[in-house]
Amino acid sequence: MSLDATDRAVLNRLQEDLPLVPRPFAAVAAELGLSEADLLARVARFREEGLITRFGPFFDAEAMGGAFCLCAMAVPVDRFEEVTHLVNAHPEVAHNYARSHTLNMWFVLATEDAAGIAAAADAIEAETGLRVLRFPKLQEFFIGFRVAA
Repeated sequence: MSLDATDRAVLNRLQEDLPLVPRPFAAVAAELGLSEADLLARVARFREEGLITRFGPFFDAEAMGGAFCLCAMAVPVDRFEEVTHLVNAHPEVAHNYARSHTLNMWFVLATEDAAGIAAAADAIEAETGLRVLRFPKLQEFFIGFRVAA
């Protein structure tokens, strides 16, 4: 996929805060000199072409009274795709990443409470037959991760 300067501007801008207005995409589009329809079409194209895998808000589950936990699994390579589908089928899974390591699958569980973390991880273990290692947050770090397009 080739990106033009406007695509890059859209990707960079959408990594920042969206305005808290009734039509946030219209406001961002106006900032960039685009129509709302053009901006939304570009985001849809980015998803369709695999440039982005997800577009949505990041909620702090703990601040809203919920819980979250980083989890890891050692998944046999020949089962990786199967296990990925099983894990990602759980609505509690916020995101899931492959890593080049013995623990080759890492994901985050976000639930309404700590008991939900245990229930989701236990269900994944039961479905996959693989152990889910749980790494609860001990300290929060905000790194402000952005990827320049």
